[in-house]
Amino acid sequence: MCLKDMCTFENTLKDPRRLYAPGRLYHIVERKPFRLGRFPPIVKIAVPVDSRFEHIIISCNATSNHAIIWIERESHMALDASMSIVCCIPILEGVYCLACARWVWKKCLYTAGHESENWGIASFEEFMPVPHHCRLILALYEDDLQNPIWAPPRGYGINPDWVLVRKDYEETQCRVPPYMIYLDHDNADIVLVVRGLNLAKEADYAVLLDNKLGQAKFDGGYVHNGLLKAAQWLFDAECEFLKDLVEKNPNYTLTFTGHSLGAGVVTLLVLVLVQNLDKLGNIDRKKIRCFAMAPARCMSLNLAVRYADIINSIVLQDDFLPRTTTALDNLFKSLFCLPCLLCLMCLKDTCTFENILKDPRRLYAPGRLYHIVERKPFRPGRFPPVVRTAVPVDGRFEHIVISCNATSDHAIIWIERESQMALDLMLEKDRIMEIPANQRMERQESLVREHSVEYKAALERAVALDIPLSYSPPNYGTFHDMEEGETSDRSSEQITFLSSKKWRDSWDGFVGRLFDVNESGQMVFKKSASKSASGSSQNSCCK
Repeated sequence: MCLKDMCTFENTLKDPRRLYAPGRLYHIVERKPFRLGRFPPIVKIAVPVDSRFEHIIISCNATSNHAIIWIERESHMALDASMSIVCCIPILEGVYCLACARWVWKKCLYTAGHESENWGIASFEEFMPVPHHCRLILALYEDDLQNPIWAPPRGYGINPDWVLVRKDYEETQCRVPPYMIYLDHDNADIVLVVRGLNLAKEADYAVLLDNKLGQAKFDGGYVHNGLLKAAQWLFDAECEFLKDLVEKNPNYTLTFTGHSLGAGVVTLLVLVLVQNLDKLGNIDRKKIRCFAMAPARCMSLNLAVRYADIINSIVLQDDFLPRTTTALDNLFKSLFCLPCLLCLMCLKDTCTFENILKDPRRLYAPGRLYHIVERKPFRPGRFPPVVRTAVPVDGRFEHIVISCNATSDHAIIWIERESQMALDLMLEKDRIMEIPANQRMERQESLVREHSVEYKAALERAVALDIPLSYSPPNYGTFHDMEEGETSDRSSEQITFLSSKKWRDSWDGFVGRLFDVNESGQMVFKKSASKSASGSSQNSCCK
């Protein structure tokens, strides 16, 4: 029979008179080749056509396997094994449900305030320009600045005669959103303002969605491809005009500001500008600033940290865009069901491992981060806003926050309102403390030192995490010059201490140790402080 099987050709197998085992086949397999003994039986099932036990198997069990007693025994063993697997399914389902419930509970408890709870509190001096630049962005939405329609309660704070350039979609050929150049004589500032995404313009979507992971390289890192193209076009279009303004106003700062899509454009415009300072008359890096309101994730981590001396990103509470790590085309395709998108993104964030977070192509919110926190978990309503700031390395808004305010917090009108409220609270606090002018100057110098130390600590942290090309650029910019050697005497232990504990030279605490507020609300010396002062003067007289 074996010889017959070997000599059986395909045409013989196709003989319609040939007989086969009938119907659906259940094959009980309980032995393996070249292994002694019987193994737990496995039942395989199929309705084969071209292979229905065509060949004789040479085996000492070829006849015993035909006995009904062995078939009953092995089939019962296979059934017991399958029943044991089925009985484990409810247990697995229970474990899975508990895991899902724990994940949902943690996500619901996760709030935006947790991300910045260890950051330092922003000061009045560093946060003061933010509300003004928000109003400049809002002014771009007006057709006629002489007769505004949508002005905020405090107005735009803009002189229409100082608007030197203003271009709409037709003039920009839809390469970038509408923008303007404003010569702010009140603040000695040259400002280029770019508005945010227009939901009715396909060209804006084309810019935002023109990106793939690792598609565009720049200055040793990775950036958003579409935003880089828009920034380069804007730089080529206005480079000569900006150069003339810088030369005519050498004492003015050069500031770039934008919202949403415009924020991404101006941040990458700053990167292009820094690489081409000679085209703007070799302007000092310290005179360049950028304020990005609710920016998209547009640059890799090494660039985000290295340019933190120039770029400042402002994020309101639960804003979704700076946290959006998925492809933006999936984001806008899913706008019709935002809860579904948020759920999928939360699942993706949960399954994101550390090695993915260290991907050098991964994009982040740029520069120094300012987080406006004005809501608390499990408490309705809005609270007095608090602004926290840092240059984080391993925690730059990595997770989506499940919140009904995730989209409304992205609106520039809410960012302007809350930032102005936060600034008013800072100003009111300073008025209560009645800090003299000379102490304000000293506090400003202290702020420069703190930011410089924090910036160096962020670079050291980036190097410790093996982030490629995380070297330090020239001296920390954006602020006034510091005296040489002012921070060179600080030891590495002090820098580590400052970066870990977020030390601040707090004038509030200093004044609080020396003064008390009496019943009439006036500040008077503390008795202990006055005694110590008189004692020291007596000692000096005796000497």
